[in-house]
Amino acid sequence: MPNDPASVSPLEAHLGYWLRFVSNQVSHAFSLKLAVHDVTVAEWVVMRDLFDAKAVAPNKLAERLGMTRGAISKLVDRLAAKGLAVRKADDEDRRAQRLALTEEGRTLLPVLAALADENDKEFFGHLDHAEWTAIETAMKEIVRRQGLRSAPVA
Repeated sequence: MPNDPASVSPLEAHLGYWLRFVSNQVSHAFSLKLAVHDVTVAEWVVMRDLFDAKAVAPNKLAERLGMTRGAISKLVDRLAAKGLAVRKADDEDRRAQRLALTEEGRTLLPVLAALADENDKEFFGHLDHAEWTAIETAMKEIVRRQGLRSAPVA
């Protein structure tokens, strides 16, 4: 019988419920830590990628992060307004742009990375290596099997 309460599984019976429960708390705590430095989680993701890339074309950054070029443009606009990122002409094609962190952005990034490490430790530091690895492996396998590409930014 479709309307029988006994035939409807409770929220807590779903792994997705527990993943979202934890994810929301982890993300919220991290966003509060970043807010002290006037940076959002989405901006952090872009900054972290730019830190390794040095200078990158907007379309390449969008592709790597699984975001639209419009989303990347808005995020870079916000970072540029804060003095953390710049757009500069490509050395080979002056019509093309490259995105890069400013010196201020490059200096701030390790501080933000330490906050990410601290946040992970607060939520997952009690796990032993085997538990941590099992969770990480399971999550990466889900990402792989589902073909997920968008960086988690919210």
